[in-house]
Amino acid sequence: MAAALDYPYPDPPAPGTQLEVAPGVRWLRMPLPYALNHINLWGLDDGEAGWALVDTGTRTEATAAAWRQQFANAPDARPLSRVFVTHMHPDHVGMAGWLTRRFGVRLWMTRLEYLSCRVMLSDTGREAPQDATGFYQRAGWSEAAIETYRARFGNFGKHIHPLPDSFRRLHDGEVIRIGAHDWRVIVGHGHSPEHACLYSATQKLLVSGDQVLPRISSNVSVNPMEPDADPMADWLASLDKVQREVPDDVLVLPSHGECFRGLHVRIDALRRGQHVSLDRLRQRLSEPRRAIDVFGALFARAIDDSDVPLLGMATGESLACLNHLVHRGEATVELDEAGVAWYRGAGPSGAVA
Repeated sequence: MAAALDYPYPDPPAPGTQLEVAPGVRWLRMPLPYALNHINLWGLDDGEAGWALVDTGTRTEATAAAWRQQFANAPDARPLSRVFVTHMHPDHVGMAGWLTRRFGVRLWMTRLEYLSCRVMLSDTGREAPQDATGFYQRAGWSEAAIETYRARFGNFGKHIHPLPDSFRRLHDGEVIRIGAHDWRVIVGHGHSPEHACLYSATQKLLVSGDQVLPRISSNVSVNPMEPDADPMADWLASLDKVQREVPDDVLVLPSHGECFRGLHVRIDALRRGQHVSLDRLRQRLSEPRRAIDVFGALFARAIDDSDVPLLGMATGESLACLNHLVHRGEATVELDEAGVAWYRGAGPSGAVA
């Protein structure tokens, strides 16, 4: 299905450079120290005020060096006018505090993303709480993995500059004037609490953030802060919302991968792929399973217990799928004497299958 997408700019800009993808819209790319090794940022011509920026990169020396190169190679002398952040993950918000202070500009962000980020930043340097370790024990983690998690806990804030103490709230549905064009905020859920996309009808552009990506699916996870949540339902509903509110003829500007056309084809593929995964999970739940037992039904790659960051992401995604089935009455969950959660499929009447 990905072959049906059109990629008009197959060669991304090198770090420190820019590529114009529409009049007054510039594509920047920053390095990431993760398996997903890049993030796309977007510069929007904001008229005499300067350039508005969407997303910022994660806090690393490599990103700071790339930003200094950007400043040196800027197409004109206008400064940043404001900083928009689609959501709270470090690759998007990590340099926001640094940039807003450097240029003396406002941070624009949805309320839940800003406040959630502030809450998670407060964990920096803190010992892992029992609620968090218990969350992974219920999922079936080994004691060795739990110990590694304890040692790594609180690392979230290390890749984020301190946020400004105030921000300009983005509201779902509001229209913001940026330079000569109006951009409408479209809020989605599931990947993060209150993810903001920006849609320009006159330019036929959608800054999709992580809500719709061309080559990979968004991470949709349950985390220890809200262990009973159903983010999968939120994400699927948000895909429906974007498809309903944004026409198919836009150029999509995603956070990862390349700009593409074919928004509705991609949303259809994402939705279909998720339902195929849920069907495989339903089959796996013919017998009681822990969260760590269903990785094979959901992921193409093996999940190594020694790679705790990957194990954490896989566990969060598995629990998002399991919680979704529980919320729909298609699965049941019970704790054993050790406090480990076991999931099993349920028939239409609610009886255990």
